[in-house]
Amino acid sequence: MLAVIRYTVPESQSQDFIKQGHAILDTLAGQPGYVRGRLARSVDEPNLWALVSEWEGAGFYRRALSAARMVMYPLMILMVHEPSAFEDVYLQDRA
Repeated sequence: MLAVIRYTVPESQSQDFIKQGHAILDTLAGQPGYVRGRLARSVDEPNLWALVSEWEGAGFYRRALSAARMVMYPLMILMVHEPSAFEDVYLQDRA
């Protein structure tokens, strides 16, 4: 499953946000069911960021969020509040 958490980050906070994003991904990577993750910035709206991670299932993701709660807390004010968990319906890998 795919998890996408979007953030609106003022330019003046972007360097701190990157450091905190690394810490969040490091914490998530230590949790069972984690597959991979990335921190990405919109090419069209530079204040819009996404923390994207892939999981073996929704249960793993939800438990990982509980484990990462404290490291994620400082960024909660910057979060775009919307659903973040998506299950794969169709997956096409590069041939």
